[in-house]
Amino acid sequence: MKIGIYTDTFYPEINGVATSCYLLEQQLTRRGHEVHVFAPKCKNWEKEKRENLHYLASTPLFALKDRNVAIPGLNDLLNRHPRRFDIIHTNTEFIMGYLGIRTARSDACPVVHTYHTVWEDYSYYITHGTMIDGKAKGLIRKYSEWWCNRFERVISPTEKTKNLLISYGVDATIDVIPTGMELGRFSPALHNAEMREKTRTECGIRPGERVLLNIGRIAKEKNLSQIVRVFPRLHEIYPDVRLVLVGEGPQRQELDHMARELGVGEYVTQTGPKPWDRIDQYYAIGDVFCSTSHSETQGLTYIEAMASGLCVCAVKDSCLEGVISDGVNGILADDSDDALLFALIRAFSREGKHIAGQASESVERYSAERFAAAVEHCYREAISDAHKRTIKNESISERTPESGLRSDSTKEQNH
Repeated sequence: MKIGIYTDTFYPEINGVATSCYLLEQQLTRRGHEVHVFAPKCKNWEKEKRENLHYLASTPLFALKDRNVAIPGLNDLLNRHPRRFDIIHTNTEFIMGYLGIRTARSDACPVVHTYHTVWEDYSYYITHGTMIDGKAKGLIRKYSEWWCNRFERVISPTEKTKNLLISYGVDATIDVIPTGMELGRFSPALHNAEMREKTRTECGIRPGERVLLNIGRIAKEKNLSQIVRVFPRLHEIYPDVRLVLVGEGPQRQELDHMARELGVGEYVTQTGPKPWDRIDQYYAIGDVFCSTSHSETQGLTYIEAMASGLCVCAVKDSCLEGVISDGVNGILADDSDDALLFALIRAFSREGKHIAGQASESVERYSAERFAAAVEHCYREAISDAHKRTIKNESISERTPESGLRSDSTKEQNH
């Protein structure tokens, strides 16, 4: 198949969507498909120059300055790119998504869409928590419903996200396909003591210190302030533990100030962003991985941490159902600070070491190969659905005006 992937973020950016699209492009290519990726230019985009990668001019997004939004040129709007595609896969609900739909119309091919991000969790960046936040969330839900109902098939990373879309009113076919990853690169066996010590020194970790680790975007929706808030109490119990935050985002300065105010500034390290192709080296320095986010659609970092042989300590969330079993391959806590502290004490105890020893075996089903195979099957189903719909519409002399997108008549039949 000739496949077009449209996304707002791609390698070398480090985030869940960029990683998902990058691995999908790599794996589909290995499976013999011709894959073209269209994404906004980002920092250091020149490092990944390949003929099948098409980076568009961009500008920082007004609400999220660490993210870019594409500025399509005339060639982009006229779809003057290598094509014709057999299928388009959009991974954004914004400008690049619209370009993907436009290309699909021109090529008369079907479109599938992956709903990666629960955007209502990001309303804060526009409303700043004011009284209009509830109305903003409502508009976001309506937009998400309208957007997803444009497609014949929607991919959801988890049942949590599928159920959320259904609650929005989405009636398109939703396929639950967890994002995969190259699990082998995270294996603890690949990172010897010398490599780990070099990375620990780079991150300012002192000899003998154990590491409470978080890797990801440093932003309000990740709820990292709860970890920083609980850390002083944990440090009283385990003085040899250092908190290390790997990533970039708008909350870095706030968390630095918070740590100093709580008297643990010298035991909290923020490393800044690290290259995705070396991210396994940073997981390797950890002892316990902690996340308190409720904004994840899947939470790839949990799986990467388990594949790295870490004990994962997380606040309970529906995205973790079937991923983490408390006391088996991770430790789960309720929302409260006291519950998180107790969970972290467990994680740094003998129980945590036992869990870490068996965590990597529980994530085999999230391999990149299985992910690509499932998405490929979704593509073939979408192509088949579009073909059947065309035949049906021709038989009643009512052709669908936008091949690959859901017609009004199809939508009414589904209701």
